[in-house]
Amino acid sequence: MNAHIELENKYLLLTPGPLSTSAGVRRVMQRDWCTWDKEYNGLVQDIRRRLTALATAQPEKYSAVLMQGSGSFSVEAVLGSAIPKNGKILIINNGAYGARMAQMARCLNIAAVELAYAETQAPDLQEIAAALADDSITHVSCVHCETTTGLLNPVQDIGRLVKAAGKVWIVDAMSSFGGVPMDIAELDIDFMISSANKCIQGVPGFGFIVAKREQLQACKGLARSVSLDLHDQWNTMEQQDGKWRFTSPTHVVRAFYQALLELEQEGGVAARHQRYFNNQQRLAAGMQALGFERVLDPAAPQSPIITTFLYPDEAGFSFQALYENLKQAGFVIYPGKVTDLNCFRIGNIGEVYLDDIERLLDAVRICRQN
Repeated sequence: MNAHIELENKYLLLTPGPLSTSAGVRRVMQRDWCTWDKEYNGLVQDIRRRLTALATAQPEKYSAVLMQGSGSFSVEAVLGSAIPKNGKILIINNGAYGARMAQMARCLNIAAVELAYAETQAPDLQEIAAALADDSITHVSCVHCETTTGLLNPVQDIGRLVKAAGKVWIVDAMSSFGGVPMDIAELDIDFMISSANKCIQGVPGFGFIVAKREQLQACKGLARSVSLDLHDQWNTMEQQDGKWRFTSPTHVVRAFYQALLELEQEGGVAARHQRYFNNQQRLAAGMQALGFERVLDPAAPQSPIITTFLYPDEAGFSFQALYENLKQAGFVIYPGKVTDLNCFRIGNIGEVYLDDIERLLDAVRICRQN
């Protein structure tokens, strides 16, 4: 049996994560680590410090918690640990990931009010303000970058309303943190949730929460799950110098540390945001020239993370054929997620640069001619 493993990527992942990583990130995963070792736990502590510093210029107010699993595990950890039994959450939903939070709340028997919008529609601030008049609502959650469409929700404007009403503010920044500049202290966010395999450009395996210290303390004893007990996870990392409660994804942690170093080398979040923005602008213009219109209205707040395109209005178009041809050319794109619309998505985060976008557009052009 041939045990040879192909280490070079045959195609670029143009997805919202998992995404194409650097050779450096992949290389550091070739070493094994002991979870009890001081060197490893020191790495965890450094990651936690770096995450709070990335999130805000006031890191002393916040602390970072790493949580095993995908980003959704971290979202569920926050919902299941932060909301008391007599609490109620207002969930702002304009896409698949807002809908997932509502599903979690139902499963966990958390009282919830859902403000649901079309996937292409930005939340209505007047409706949110009216909903916040309900004194029984204690928490509010919203997705920052809704990758269903690529819409960037106005968390600054929503947050002002939330904090004026005295509610706890939870932001799912899964697909924006590290790629879209923000200061969570300035935005007065109580819990910010993200994942290793998004804009920081690590690999899948854990998510993380950067939260106000007093809010993490307030979670004590509230968790509806042992594995997803946010306070217990945080307290263990605090008291035991970076120790995880259960087996940690060691190789993923080391890869994430390397990804943080590479983000710093690139010039930080501002420089990475500029690269993503340039990628997205060129992609959108180039695809439009090839006959693909964006799902979002030009006036809508388009994120620099992912763009959703409508199928062209012509007989014979096949997304599957486009997908297979692009894969042969070295690119993997995503099917659409918008209800009742024939569409597909192209991400431009990860190790993706303008020359990659140009090569993609050339490949799409050839597909259109055949």
